[in-house]
Amino acid sequence: EQKNLISRRKFIGSASLTATALTIAPLALQCKSASQVTARPEVRKGPDSKFGGVQVGTITYSWRDMPSTAEDILRYCIESGVSSIELMGDAIESWAGLPPSPTELPNPLTPAMKTRLEGMEKMAKMPVNELKKKVEPPVWKMIVAGIVGTTEEQVNWRKTVPMTKFEELKKLYNDAGVEIHIAKFSPAGWSEGEIDYAFNAAKALGAKGVTDESGVETAKKLGPFAEKHGMFAVMHNHFQFADKNFNVDDVLAASPAAMLNFDCGHYFGSTGLNPAEFIKKYHSRIFSLHMKDKTGPSTTPPNENQVWGQGEVPIAEILLLLKEHANEADWPKYADIELEYPVAKWSNSVKEVKNCVAYARAILI
Repeated sequence: EQKNLISRRKFIGSASLTATALTIAPLALQCKSASQVTARPEVRKGPDSKFGGVQVGTITYSWRDMPSTAEDILRYCIESGVSSIELMGDAIESWAGLPPSPTELPNPLTPAMKTRLEGMEKMAKMPVNELKKKVEPPVWKMIVAGIVGTTEEQVNWRKTVPMTKFEELKKLYNDAGVEIHIAKFSPAGWSEGEIDYAFNAAKALGAKGVTDESGVETAKKLGPFAEKHGMFAVMHNHFQFADKNFNVDDVLAASPAAMLNFDCGHYFGSTGLNPAEFIKKYHSRIFSLHMKDKTGPSTTPPNENQVWGQGEVPIAEILLLLKEHANEADWPKYADIELEYPVAKWSNSVKEVKNCVAYARAILI
């Protein structure tokens, strides 16, 4: 029972004790000489969210309701105690100077835009006009950009932008103690030249792969580019596993560079199956996990995001499984918090990500 669920009351109590200890710690340090304090080898610059060999991180989307420049996101990482991130392409490219995308859908839509809009509505299970009412403005901006696609001006920019821009961003993050392990460009709908740019930029950032939505055609398109650059085409899932026509083995067979960005919450919420069993079977093809808590498909309400510890996703079992195999090269090391549950008015997304980091730490330490 302890592995499968941490009592929220016990967790809050533990967190309070930790906070008290951290408050007292500086008093103890004052009793030592300056040379004794600074000579300690375990002191690390910047945040450190690697616990028990498991790198707990987050993704840009966790702060979708807040300003989302690359500098903002770095500040949120530091404030949340996060030392690794899956950085989304809009923040990366805006920082590097990409000409802006439109903020509203044009009228009329081109045939290609209509196709992408239909795909978005199918995935969201609602008309795009209804979707607009339910999401935050930054998310709506990303949806519009995904439907409209790239402008000619943006295509030309991607072909000419120097990689030094992304190397500078990597240095900015690394100097603050934060690693960028994935670049979420979602480039499957881009031209070949743009896809090549996406992997070049990701490599300059220090990332190990580029993320897009899971599918056979996406894996076939991105896989050869990932192989060429010695990187991964990382496939993210929403509710695909609940579709009887979806076969993850077909996705992975498309390319040896195709890996999974396995969303444990979406998997459990849509299928009711234990993500830990899936991880055991496919661990060698999973690059990273998305961690969240949800209800299952048979619960009322079904497939709904929950505060960590109040849903049904076996978070502790998943994290402890990663810890058990932390020294094995073919097991995933990245467990990324994707904050999706509603944030109370008296809190904010940075505080909630910090709470999730503390929750994961309590399991892994």
